[in-house]
Amino acid sequence: MSVDHLNELLLLGSLVLLLAVAAVRLSSRSGLPSLLIYLGIGVAIGQDGLGGVFFDNAALTQLLGYTALVVILAEGGLGTKWKEIRPALPRAALLSTLGVAVSVGVTAAGAHYLAGLDWRQALLIGAVVSSTDAAAVFSVLRSVPLPARLTGILEAESGFNDAPVVILVVAFSTAGPAEHWYVLIGEIALELAIGAAIGVAIGWLGSYAMRHVALPASGLYPIAVMAIAVSAYAAGALAHGSGFLAVYLAAVILGNAKLPHSAATRGFAEGLGWIGQIGMFVLLGLLVTPHNLLDDIVPALLIGLILTAVARPLSVFVGLLPFRMPWQEKTLLSWAGLRGAVPIVLATIPMVNNVPGSETVFNIVFVLVVVYTLIQGPTLPWLARRLRLGDTEEAADLGIESAPLERLRGHLLSTSIGPTSLMHGVEVGELRMPAGAAVTLVVRDGTSFVPSPTTVLRRGDELLVVATDPVRDAAENRLQAVSQGGKLAGWLGTAEATVGAPGKPGVTGRSRAREERRPKGSGSR
Repeated sequence: MSVDHLNELLLLGSLVLLLAVAAVRLSSRSGLPSLLIYLGIGVAIGQDGLGGVFFDNAALTQLLGYTALVVILAEGGLGTKWKEIRPALPRAALLSTLGVAVSVGVTAAGAHYLAGLDWRQALLIGAVVSSTDAAAVFSVLRSVPLPARLTGILEAESGFNDAPVVILVVAFSTAGPAEHWYVLIGEIALELAIGAAIGVAIGWLGSYAMRHVALPASGLYPIAVMAIAVSAYAAGALAHGSGFLAVYLAAVILGNAKLPHSAATRGFAEGLGWIGQIGMFVLLGLLVTPHNLLDDIVPALLIGLILTAVARPLSVFVGLLPFRMPWQEKTLLSWAGLRGAVPIVLATIPMVNNVPGSETVFNIVFVLVVVYTLIQGPTLPWLARRLRLGDTEEAADLGIESAPLERLRGHLLSTSIGPTSLMHGVEVGELRMPAGAAVTLVVRDGTSFVPSPTTVLRRGDELLVVATDPVRDAAENRLQAVSQGGKLAGWLGTAEATVGAPGKPGVTGRSRAREERRPKGSGSR
């Protein structure tokens, strides 16, 4: 590639990115899932579109798709709240194993007996489409206010179920159905165990190191955190375990470890996640040949109907059978099994392995994902409201950003008072901050001032709190408690130790990072 070719590629890539960013605004207003717009961009610049770009490299698409999926899982894990997914882990684990098995079996049977596919193609399709897409789920959950218990199940399931599905697709693509099914189940269990162990270990070691090593620039923290998460994937895959499970678990641990500059890290990871989604969807749109899809539209619609109306609901009701859950919640979980780029990426595995009929499998999966994402995505908020699950009053936790003061052995805590926070109307002195912590600055309507003990806090205020290292956690817990319980928190049953417990009302508030760090040798603030 010459420099001129590189310049042309950079220009085309930047224009596609800008178009995709503008498409996010369009999708948020119209309710159309953004992934469909990205796929449309890829098709539009492909060989059957206006661009006329010919691209048929399934192996490259698979590699880049894997890379994007690693980044997306890392971003999703960093934004996942442990307190929300912890009670959901048993349910998500069953949905990701038993539920996947039920979905694969039912979908494959329907594809074989009703769509006329041979068993290998049917099993491949059943495995490929049985994984809920992390990118689609994380994106939808940002805009659909669901109860924390359902959000936790969906997030954990989308993070967990990629691993067993990838193992099944690879097994069916390399040697067809396993001769002994229990051997395949044993391999899946072993790979999941290895991936989980490596992910937890790397996540814990990485979070310990990030808390105890002061880096010279705040911009290095997001890079280091993402590098740790990606290393979990690589280590898990090289150890013949599930790298996808490893990166997700490592990211969950890192995201809940109260690392320095955590808000900036999440913002950086979210940006990388968007780039991964855009690149992956556009590339998949380029790979597909629209005029070859005509013969596979009817089988795709039929298999998608079986998956959406039978396989997914059955997998949810069977997987959650040991748990007592209202039928409304199970119904919503059944409809929220969104598919996206992950099934299309997995459909490239049989193409790379030259499985007979793999192009048919890819085309069916592509049509299925496009059509049923177009149906499920926009209707999910409506269904949540109909089931009386969408108008939850549970609010997000108070976001607190921490930046280390290395020489002073302290921390700067930055937070904002959200619209539902009970900190509104509380005087600074009534916060009763622990000894060693103090509110040093308030930003209100763009104006900053040093508060007095009688300063009354208002919604929209941003607070800068200085806390010594030993009382940092206590200061954060106190801020959370007052946000949830008001000035009498701790006296009327709202204790700092219970902040964020499941079932307690939260508080809305977005933290804004104070990323500037004091250079060594500087004085106190």
